[in-house]
Amino acid sequence: MKILVIEDSEALRRSLQVGLSNLGFTVDETGDGSEGLSMALSGNYDLLVLDLMLPSVDGMSILQALRSSNSQSRVLILSARSEPQDKISGLMKGADDYLTKPFSFEELHARVLALLRRGSLQTQQNTLTVGDCVLDLSLKTLNYKQHAIELTRNEYKIIECLFNAPERVLGLELISEAVVGQFDMLSKNALEAHISTIRKKVRQFDGELPIKNKRGFGYVATTK
Repeated sequence: MKILVIEDSEALRRSLQVGLSNLGFTVDETGDGSEGLSMALSGNYDLLVLDLMLPSVDGMSILQALRSSNSQSRVLILSARSEPQDKISGLMKGADDYLTKPFSFEELHARVLALLRRGSLQTQQNTLTVGDCVLDLSLKTLNYKQHAIELTRNEYKIIECLFNAPERVLGLELISEAVVGQFDMLSKNALEAHISTIRKKVRQFDGELPIKNKRGFGYVATTK
């Protein structure tokens, strides 16, 4: 998936490019508003990470131009403006999310995945496929070579979170938020137990769950 970062701080821009690239995204970047607008309109990006205070053309003008052109790119605003009215204005003008500076990269990563997931579910089929496993988003079941495997709610949310970001390592905090929300916490032991149970369910049909544990980092859905 392609992401465009439009941010005038070179240090932050480079940091975001490196961090998002390491997660498997294709990332372009610019610190100039005029160049960013041109890239956004012609680059077919899945997501824009957009600063508001930019030289040449400000972020709000870029956002309005995108929406006027009927661009379907998701837009995550990054801004030091933290007043509720600033957030409301950005969202009302077409942004999909608004994150205030300073922020943690883990939170930005979670929001990026949430936005891309929201966009994909509106336009693509109702399944997510990794290896020989297919997650049915309508029936809430996991299928292995035509065998339907029933999942509990938490098991389903874990698989959905990981299958939505194949080949990307997701940490406990991010998976936990996807499963139980930001006001609760799924323990490391509970997550391990859920994944172990799902593995056993798949192995009943002589299959392997395509999820690996990257010790010290988290889990990744992979076909490798």
